[in-house]
Amino acid sequence: MDVTRATAVLDANWLGTSTVPSRALYPHQWSWDSAFIAIGLRHRSPARARRELLTLFSAQWPDGRVPHIVFDPATPPEAYFPGPGFWRAGRTSGIVQPPVHARAVLAVHEAEPDRAFLAELYPKLVAWHEYLRGKRDFGGHGLAAIVHPWESGMDNSPAWDGPLSRVPPAAGFVRRDLEHGRAADRPSDEDYGRYVRLAADYRDSGYTDGGAFVVEDPGFNALLADAELALAEIAEQLGLPSDAHREAAARVAKALQETLWHNGFFFARDVRTGSLTPQYTCAGLLPLVLPDLAVAPALLATATGPRFGLGRVHGVPSYDLTAPDFDPGRYWRGPSWFNIGWLVRQGLLHHGEHALAERLRADLLETAAATDFAEYCDPLTGTGHGTRSFSWTAAVTLDLAQPA
Repeated sequence: MDVTRATAVLDANWLGTSTVPSRALYPHQWSWDSAFIAIGLRHRSPARARRELLTLFSAQWPDGRVPHIVFDPATPPEAYFPGPGFWRAGRTSGIVQPPVHARAVLAVHEAEPDRAFLAELYPKLVAWHEYLRGKRDFGGHGLAAIVHPWESGMDNSPAWDGPLSRVPPAAGFVRRDLEHGRAADRPSDEDYGRYVRLAADYRDSGYTDGGAFVVEDPGFNALLADAELALAEIAEQLGLPSDAHREAAARVAKALQETLWHNGFFFARDVRTGSLTPQYTCAGLLPLVLPDLAVAPALLATATGPRFGLGRVHGVPSYDLTAPDFDPGRYWRGPSWFNIGWLVRQGLLHHGEHALAERLRADLLETAAATDFAEYCDPLTGTGHGTRSFSWTAAVTLDLAQPA
């Protein structure tokens, strides 16, 4: 199962209080990466998994947001762009990433119960979710909106092409990512220029939520609903009321289906135009993590159909296999990512698809080992892309390798 090699990856990427996704390409702490890393680490060192999450939440903002990057002060500023000098937010960035943290906190606690750990993080998680459900509900539907593509965790997803077209690209910056990754595997210069423009405008507004890019993402909101369910379980462990969290999860799940569900799939919605984006991306499969999803049979039909080929390809493609602009090697425009495969497998288990879940588990383990724990892979060939020795790939390997 390559547990030893996976453990070695996480050990090599450990900074002492947190884990970097990659020593070269991503030399700081990333928010949703750390959640997946903690889920894997709990099997080898629950204490280190707890430290991973406590370090991240030590950088939480007063308004409740959990920043998408916590910068390592020992790393030279020129190692990553945009770094702390760009964001002007102290030791963090100013945007967020998907709220998978409550699920990670609960998993770490279950591996080695620690009531003090839960008690410390519970109010922080509550504040984080309240920020998302309150200040980010621009559409008025009860869904959290993202204000930058990076907040989705799926940076250059084709679903962002329409909303991003309103944003003029910035110029005059140096892309550090291309020093460590192939240009063909990374977002285009034009897309990156738009990311920088959006981030600079957000920063210059004093991080006032809003802007040119405001999108309701089905993946982000499905993970928020699931996080509220996890928070309910955490509350119960602490002897606290849990009904409010379950009710919040139900409201988000209901809004997802009423607002983003169309013709057998969940699509993102551009809040500025009110229109659903037409692209089929893996974000639309993530509502499968919700156990009471009424439309699960129809969504599973799409997942196993020609657009995603679940069970017949490697992992879960990030984009529609039948689309003319499908690219099996470029970041979130086609390749399969191991954390998405882990999440979809959880959804398959929730909905009784045990044989398909086992097929996906076996493929993820085999492909991760064969690619030296690549960042992502070609769904058609299994060829690794991006950086190697990637932390969340190693972490989900550790979790998937555990006995059922």
